[in-house]
Amino acid sequence: MFGFCILLYAQLIEPNWIEINSLQLTLPNLASEFNGYRIVQISDIHRDRWMSPQRLNRIVQLVNQQKPDLIAITGDLVTRNLSKLIPSLADSLAKFTPKDQTVAVLGNHDYENDTPGIIKAIQQSNIVYLGNDIYTLKRGRATLHIAGVDDVQMGKSRLDLVMQQLPKAGAAILLAHEPDFATTSAATGRFDLQLSGHSHGGQIRLPFIEPLILPPFAKKYYLGKYQVEKMFLYTNRGLGMTGLHLRLFSRPEITVFTLTSAN
Repeated sequence: MFGFCILLYAQLIEPNWIEINSLQLTLPNLASEFNGYRIVQISDIHRDRWMSPQRLNRIVQLVNQQKPDLIAITGDLVTRNLSKLIPSLADSLAKFTPKDQTVAVLGNHDYENDTPGIIKAIQQSNIVYLGNDIYTLKRGRATLHIAGVDDVQMGKSRLDLVMQQLPKAGAAILLAHEPDFATTSAATGRFDLQLSGHSHGGQIRLPFIEPLILPPFAKKYYLGKYQVEKMFLYTNRGLGMTGLHLRLFSRPEITVFTLTSAN
């Protein structure tokens, strides 16, 4: 009976019980003009039959309620082999209302679908696609650079191209779907923060025990905030699911970052 109750909880309650985590991060290179800047991160939407337009629209509403300056989507917008659901994904994504911009990178599942169709849906939703690219925010002469690498697991990341485009001045934040890429990005010494997803926080786990199953490139930094050399890393638990549509002790997550300047 107890096991049956746990199964019902993992199937019906926790997947719908979204946690909003708020963090304040002091970035050494952040200009004072960006003090108090709010970034809302979501990840691993995994648009599929479970992640219906109704569920996704609720997520969009929750994100907009946080009054973000910027929204960052860190990959896996869809689940593999479900390309027919891409058009409805675009309808929901277009409802985000950040003060400045929504930016996104792709994840491994996005490359197991109609990838050009997903990129088109992103761009039609007025979202900036950061596949090995950068987007620069300005406040007067001050800048904040938002960079993105394409999916590491699928061999699409080109950090070298990002570094060629990235100015030497101004704080820099990197979007990378796989969190363990932080070892590489931190070694450049250029990024203040990396935002990632991919792991689902383990998705199904037991209290006080490491997750039994973690995907490639999410073995080391699979959950929450880390310090990797001089760079912060945050791994978001995501919103959707893969495999068994269950979550246990790994609630879906929306993360709200308030950035502060060290100056």
